[in-house]
Amino acid sequence: MPRISTAFFATAVLYALAGMVLGMVMGASGDHTMRPLHAHINLLGWATLGLMGAFYGVAGERAPRRLAWTVFAVANLGNILLLAMLSQILQGKPPVLPLLIGGEVLVVLGMALFGVSVLLGGRRPPVELATGETQPLRQAA
Repeated sequence: MPRISTAFFATAVLYALAGMVLGMVMGASGDHTMRPLHAHINLLGWATLGLMGAFYGVAGERAPRRLAWTVFAVANLGNILLLAMLSQILQGKPPVLPLLIGGEVLVVLGMALFGVSVLLGGRRPPVELATGETQPLRQAA
């Protein structure tokens, strides 16, 4: 399932770049008010989505395809809402509570759905290839 894996990795890279730029801005300005946002961007965006992408890359066709794309959409929507509202809070502005709570719930739901994906992917038998052989579970290099 290389497409979903690539989508997770590409998005993770975007979050990593955003986190790095934010870190550079904080360092240059000496204002570290956004430190929690920086940490959340890197953890929820770069690390979490990168690990999810690695799983889908290794699991291949064993992972449920539709569920994988659902995880991708839910996790990213949750991240965007949560990170935007965290930014508001750190700037001393009131968050839009429905967006903050919605983002938090979606982030947790995305991880729960990923857990289901891991369990289902681990239970599926290897995919049979046209040659009659089975596709081995790919190992990370």
